[in-house]
Amino acid sequence: MNDVTIGIDISKAFLDVATYPDGEILQFSNDKSGLKALVKCLKGRAVSLVVFEATGSYHKALETALDQAGVAFAKVNPLRARRFAQATGQLAKTDRADALSLARYAAVIRPSATRVKPQNLEVLHEMVMARLALKKESAATKTRLKTMKNSFLIKKFQGKLRLVEKDVADIDAECFKLVKEDHDLSRRFDILSSVPGLGQVSIMTMLTEMPELGSMDKRQAAALAGLAPITRQSGTWTGKSFTGGGRSILRKALYMPALVAARFNKYLKAKYDDLIRRGKPAKIALTAIMRNIIVIANALIRDNRLWNQNMV
Repeated sequence: MNDVTIGIDISKAFLDVATYPDGEILQFSNDKSGLKALVKCLKGRAVSLVVFEATGSYHKALETALDQAGVAFAKVNPLRARRFAQATGQLAKTDRADALSLARYAAVIRPSATRVKPQNLEVLHEMVMARLALKKESAATKTRLKTMKNSFLIKKFQGKLRLVEKDVADIDAECFKLVKEDHDLSRRFDILSSVPGLGQVSIMTMLTEMPELGSMDKRQAAALAGLAPITRQSGTWTGKSFTGGGRSILRKALYMPALVAARFNKYLKAKYDDLIRRGKPAKIALTAIMRNIIVIANALIRDNRLWNQNMV
């Protein structure tokens, strides 16, 4: 078969595999033996691309197995995959139907192949995600403490809060250690640290959520972060542009740095003030600063240089 595309629907127990254009359906267990059998099956075919949805922890082993076997694959957004299925008239949602739709998606849309993060970035990413979960838990605990009256519960939740905050501090220290032990990550960290407004937590998130920094043009960088304006126009009507899509965790991580930069980074403060003078709402101006931060970060890493206001 020539130019075969593969769609894989992933569940905890099974991998439902569909081929396009012939529509063959196969099933493998989602474990070491199943992955080994799947890779062996794929190597016997002229597969141009494998597509599957991001499914949290369930797709990790598949991603690793395909990468080690040298099979090109694309990890796609589940919402986009579902909308594609609906656009092609597929209303049913079963594991087999989803696998077939993903195989067709691979052939029609031709998404770019996903690049696997190096092991050190995977470890750092897991640490950053754990920190994010702990910060949410800390915020929830603080909210509950504000309304508590029972002294016993107050004592218990205060102790819980101290433990969570200690865990966060320990994770921060471990993340910094991991970065400093890797020459490339350490250099990237130092470059981003030189930008006024960027703190350690935001930088760690940028390193893990956008490892492509330095390899794109400014439009690609902004789009990948979900900060590129999306135009709305039809006939003589023109609506307001908006931003969306991209990597939401990265976008959220840039919000506080943008607030700081709009006040204390002379270059970005001038841009922010100019937008406000031109009548732009503060939220729009702040989004523009977030976009500028990611564009600047991409340029600095690409050129392997530290921030210098006169060089921007």
